[in-house]
Amino acid sequence: MQEFTAEQLTEFDGTGGKPAYVAYKGVVYDVSDSPMWDAGDHEGEHAAGADLTDEHDEAPHDILITDFPEVGKLV
Repeated sequence: MQEFTAEQLTEFDGTGGKPAYVAYKGVVYDVSDSPMWDAGDHEGEHAAGADLTDEHDEAPHDILITDFPEVGKLV
């Protein structure tokens, strides 16, 4: 598993052909293939390349971040 700092994670924002990664509870997930994360934007509310731990627990979801592939750890 790759390790990401918060600064490194910002590079994976889903723009310009880059993958869209988000962190949740110390784990980094790849949400690139989700149509809900088009170009790294989730419903105009959240952006890829960030730690969404606080926001995720308060959002109404049918699909959880943890349903996506794990790609690393946030350190």
